[in-house]
Amino acid sequence: MIPTPAQGTTHHGRTALVTGAASGIGAACALRLAAAGAHVRALDRDAPGLAALAGRAADLPGAVEAVVLDLTDLDAAERAAAGADILVNNAGIQTVRPIHAFPPEAFHTVLTVMLEAPFRLIRGALPGMYERGWGRVVNISSVHGLRASAFKSAYVAAKHGLEGLSKVTALEGAPHGVTSNCVSPGYVRTPLVERQLADQAAAHSVPEERVLNDVLLAGTPLKRLVEPEEVAEAVAYLCGPYASAVTGTTLVLDGGWTAR
Repeated sequence: MIPTPAQGTTHHGRTALVTGAASGIGAACALRLAAAGAHVRALDRDAPGLAALAGRAADLPGAVEAVVLDLTDLDAAERAAAGADILVNNAGIQTVRPIHAFPPEAFHTVLTVMLEAPFRLIRGALPGMYERGWGRVVNISSVHGLRASAFKSAYVAAKHGLEGLSKVTALEGAPHGVTSNCVSPGYVRTPLVERQLADQAAAHSVPEERVLNDVLLAGTPLKRLVEPEEVAEAVAYLCGPYASAVTGTTLVLDGGWTAR
C-alpha cells in the first residue's frame, strides 16, 4: 500500500537516494519517502521497473527520479550520491552455494554490490551532509548481518560488513548531525524471496507454503514474511524527527528469529 500524504511531509525539500529501488524493499522505501515530501533518486539497473515506480509515485507530495545505474560501476555510484540528504543502501543480490563450490567471481560481485558500493555511496553523500549539518544513512542489512546461515557465505559476509560500516559512519557522522543505522529484516516478501520459494518448491515437489514454514521460517516464531512496507516504515522512522538520537544501532524486524 502506498502511504498517503496524511502520514507526514517531514522531508519536504530533502533529497533521498534509494538503491535497488525498482522493486521490493527499495520501491517501498522510495514511495514512503516521496510520501513524506522528499525528492527521491531511485537507483537501479532495471529501467522498466524504475519507470513503473515513477508512475506509482505520480500523486505523492514528493517526486521519484529514475537513475539507471549498475552499482558495480563504483565511481558512478559515488557521484550519484552527491547532494543526498538521505541515503538508503538497499540493493542486494544472492548466490547460494557451499563455500568449497562458491564461484570466486560471484563472491566478489556480491561484496562489490552489497558492501563496497555502500561505502562509495556513503563516501559520496557525506561531504554534502556535513556541509548542511544534517544527514540520514540507513543501511538495509538483514538478520544475516547478525546471524549466519549455511551456503550464503558472500551474503552473510557482506551484511556483517555493512553492519560494521554503518557503525563507523555513525561515529564519524555524529559531530556533523548525521545518523547512521541498519534495518535488519528477516525474510521479506520480495521478488528474490519469492523466487527462492518457487525454486525450492519445484525442486522438492512440495507446496510453496510448506517451503515457507518448514524451511525459510523454520527458526522464526512469527510464521509470516515481513512486508516491504513494514521495512519502509522503519526507514521512515529512522529518517524522521523522533530518531535524531538513534544512531549506530540496528532495528531488527525478524519475527523473533534472533530472540533465541
